[in-house]
Amino acid sequence: MNYRIEKDLLGERKIPNTLYYGIHTLRAMENFPLTSYKIDPAFIKSFGLVKKACILTNAELGYLKKTLVSPLVTAVEELIENKLDDHIVVDPLQGGAGTSTNMNINEVIANRALETAGRKKGDYEYIHPINHVNLHQSTNDVYPTAMKTAALMLLIDAETAIAELQNAFQEKEKEFAHILKTGRTQLQDAVPLTLGRTFSAFADAVARDRWRIFKCRERLRVVNLGGTMIGTGITAPRDYIFTAADTLRNITGLNISRGENLIDATQNNDPFVEVSGILKAHAVNLRKIANDLRLLSSGPKTGIGEIRLFPLQAGSSIMPGKVNPVIAEMIEQCAVKIFANDLIITETASRGELELNAFLPLLNFALMESLRLCINGNNIFREKCISRIKADETQCRRNVNNSLGFLTGLLPKLGYGKVQEIAEQSYKTGKTPSDIIIENQIMTAGEVKKLVTPENFSKLGFDPEEYEDMDKKC
Repeated sequence: MNYRIEKDLLGERKIPNTLYYGIHTLRAMENFPLTSYKIDPAFIKSFGLVKKACILTNAELGYLKKTLVSPLVTAVEELIENKLDDHIVVDPLQGGAGTSTNMNINEVIANRALETAGRKKGDYEYIHPINHVNLHQSTNDVYPTAMKTAALMLLIDAETAIAELQNAFQEKEKEFAHILKTGRTQLQDAVPLTLGRTFSAFADAVARDRWRIFKCRERLRVVNLGGTMIGTGITAPRDYIFTAADTLRNITGLNISRGENLIDATQNNDPFVEVSGILKAHAVNLRKIANDLRLLSSGPKTGIGEIRLFPLQAGSSIMPGKVNPVIAEMIEQCAVKIFANDLIITETASRGELELNAFLPLLNFALMESLRLCINGNNIFREKCISRIKADETQCRRNVNNSLGFLTGLLPKLGYGKVQEIAEQSYKTGKTPSDIIIENQIMTAGEVKKLVTPENFSKLGFDPEEYEDMDKKC
């Protein structure tokens, strides 16, 4: 195998000529063989966009030789297109505040650019990972800027996924509007409502999440690009500092701007905590909805069984015919992971010291994972579960008829005392409340049917004129 010799502060190492990465990446691989995790492709793409912005800014201002610009841009475009992901090999969890990731990317861009320019890999006299690719940068400004760029892009996808889930719930709200079912509080029978209203509550909860996601993008638009080491812009020209973020905004189409206080933007990471909190709030809603669907579909023969989830796979290796609510179960686990990541993000953001936070790699990994879980979880939930839900109208009707809950709707007509008597007789005799009402000639079957309707239990309050014989005085 052909090798090249590369040097760093600690000495020399042999690097196979087939590899785009260099000595800094090799040492990081040896130092951090921690997990089998890979750096998120969206983060690699965003890092490429940041590097492209820096290269173009330096070229425009005359800090890069014109002959280097084309091969550098060609290489970085391949990184942006995720064609070089296999060469970004350092562990996402690393010491050094992300320096190993930055150097891995710098070396891959440099060596791919050298190859594009017809030079040998490792010919750093011509294109150098630090002197050219990392010109006027520090890990401490490009790494968090790439984090925010990646998060902004993923939040757009998350908002789309949540909006589509909201639409799916709204479709079910319309489909189930005519079906009366038993409501439940503390897992006990309560007053009836329509199955459509149940799904309307799901839709509105998700709609709030959609709005929160849209608004929280504003929290990530301010970047510290140009601040270099600690936000003072040391080693970077003034015109570069004032131009780099604008270039990034232009090439990404994202509403990115340079921070007014780059020292603050470098050392403080509370915007990531805020965004994570929004993702956690959405996960709370997802988990509650998923659990509700599991309960409503339980049985199906001996449980609530008011809805039917689409069967996706056999549910047991020993019980024939068993089908589990696997997507709802997956969503609950997805939510728990987002809860855990929120704690990780909170902890890592709070552990910054003085001018820098050394724990951005873990914060970034947790944030990227939560965003992916949000996007993929919503899409899977919608496609494989929500859009395929069917109502069991017979079971819904049976549950309403057998429940004492609908008696509450008769309070304006009969009064509390009479309704309580009916409930007690139902408990003692095992007869349905409707049967007792009709047998005791309290109301006719037609009157009961008229009152126990989806419309009657969906409207907001009652019209006193409907109950002419009721006592209006309390």
